[in-house]
Amino acid sequence: MATSGAGEMHQRSLNGIISDHPQTEILTDLPTELLEHILCFTVLNHVDICNVSCCCKRLHDVCHGRGKVWGHQYKIRWPRLQMFYRQNECCDWLREYKTRHRVGIQIRRTVESISKRFFTEVPCVGQVLGDSFAEIESLGMPEHFCEDELLFILNSDKRKSLTLKYYAKKILYFLRQQNILRSLKTFLEQPAEQQSSLEGAVLVDQYCNPLADVTLNSTSAQLDEIAEKVKKMLRIKNPSHPTLRIAQAGDCFVVEDFELQRQVVCALNSVLYEQLQYKGNEFDYYNPLNSYIHQVLQRHTGIPISLSVLYMTLARKLGVQVEPVNFPNHFLLRWCQKPIGSEDIYDFVYIDAFGKGKQLTAKECEYLIGHQVTADYYSAISTTEVLLRMVGNLLNIGKRGEGNEKSYQLLRDSLDLYLTINPDNVQYLLLQARLYFHLGIWPEKVLDILQHIQALDPSQHGAVGYLVQHTLEHIQHKKHPVTPEVKKRSAPEHLEVQYSVGLIMKHKRSGYNCVIYGWDPKCTMSQEWITTMRVHQLSNGANQPFYNVLVQDGTCRYAAQENLEPHSAPLEIGHPEVGRYFSEFAENHYFANEELQTRYPEDMVETLGTVQELYHRLTPGSGNQEQAPPTDQNNHQAMPM
Repeated sequence: MATSGAGEMHQRSLNGIISDHPQTEILTDLPTELLEHILCFTVLNHVDICNVSCCCKRLHDVCHGRGKVWGHQYKIRWPRLQMFYRQNECCDWLREYKTRHRVGIQIRRTVESISKRFFTEVPCVGQVLGDSFAEIESLGMPEHFCEDELLFILNSDKRKSLTLKYYAKKILYFLRQQNILRSLKTFLEQPAEQQSSLEGAVLVDQYCNPLADVTLNSTSAQLDEIAEKVKKMLRIKNPSHPTLRIAQAGDCFVVEDFELQRQVVCALNSVLYEQLQYKGNEFDYYNPLNSYIHQVLQRHTGIPISLSVLYMTLARKLGVQVEPVNFPNHFLLRWCQKPIGSEDIYDFVYIDAFGKGKQLTAKECEYLIGHQVTADYYSAISTTEVLLRMVGNLLNIGKRGEGNEKSYQLLRDSLDLYLTINPDNVQYLLLQARLYFHLGIWPEKVLDILQHIQALDPSQHGAVGYLVQHTLEHIQHKKHPVTPEVKKRSAPEHLEVQYSVGLIMKHKRSGYNCVIYGWDPKCTMSQEWITTMRVHQLSNGANQPFYNVLVQDGTCRYAAQENLEPHSAPLEIGHPEVGRYFSEFAENHYFANEELQTRYPEDMVETLGTVQELYHRLTPGSGNQEQAPPTDQNNHQAMPM
């Protein structure tokens, strides 16, 4: 009977038919392919797979490192990294998963530690250069692992982990720039005839905008689209034009006949300047965006050199050889009207890409700038010289800047690029050393630069010696940092301070929106500043609390208490330094991070009280009150208004 009963239990009916064969009841009896399919369900994460693989040898074997299961887990967790693996590549996915997971933990710990180490320093562009980035690089892990983790941090909840994102962004900025510099050095090592002005311009663009999505492929694709428009117009004018017979536009194809070249140039001018409305930016000439290729393509405006690079690249794609000319004050292109090889300046037509492709004679070029020049200025230049001029323009814009973070960053970036191309330029090496010294950053790098200058030009001994002495003093000072002042609102001298860090304010006179990140019981600026800003015209003059505020327009200001009022409808403040001071935006105020709370230990209680009073009152007609954020809500005192 027992045997008979057991046999009956092994039989199952399917659609009313009694099966002749017992069905499998145990998971491990399933075929490997089916088990893998089950274990790749999206509801299972890496912890589940680890647990499953520990159940028995059968499941452990199915979950082996090179199998489908761990490959699936890796691809789900880090989809951006798939480009670094060949399709159907046989890889130890379990080992890759463990490595990537470990790198993520190490990077996050490093980023979290940066705020504690650098918060007390004077904020300045690039302030965390050096040790922190060296820690990331010293992990010895693939660069794309590090970048992916930093992007993961940056793309998490927009309003939270602001401090973590602030430093992750700085590290990503630096790492990408280091990678681009390596690419630039490789580019410069190529034979001159293999160097493309477009590729060089893209590298310059990438270095100055490392967080933007700028690639040579995407830029070339946009130019190919313009070239196709030109060919379409050529097809109307001359259906048998040789340029139309090439499947893909490229530099290797050259139209020999001058009349056919002229047809290409006419069509190019028509498409570029009439159809697409490209033009020289005469009204905002010194905007650095005019020098970035991706911005020129997006905004359809630029300066002579950036528009010339686009024009030259397009002309060459369409079979017309034009060459860059380093003409003073106005970059030009030259187009030979005689057999190739002529160097007579009168054998060329000069094209002004800034002036809608206008064609000039040698004499007319001089009229363009208002004075005569020697024949040397009409010569074609190399790609390296094109890049030096392009970077030199950016460098001059940085020097013309207002001394804010953006101008300092541009000056730093353009100096880095210039000295990568021309590493022994003493003038710019000294400028770089002075810039770092002025900003108070990377003193060890300053000493390296000064040593290099001394080796190149001993006559700079005086300037070098001065900077060396003060840089060594700065390094010594960093070894004994000054403990920052802690400001408690309960102190008798702070009783007149009405507002607290994290509150979003509006300036009564200027109308700007801002967030408070610091305060003083009295104005602490110099008498010169007080006079310049006409503080004496205020009702309470300098003898009132003043607040450090981050303004929506990206500036940092020092505002008098009588000029500020809480914002009636507070919104996030789009300032690049918000994450340096605050960890989260909570609907109508900011939460100070640990470092800011240490400096102003009683302010968050005050901020929460003010928020409760201003924005969480009883709504007419409602029976309940909105709740304030949970932090210290039982201890706060409402600020009298």
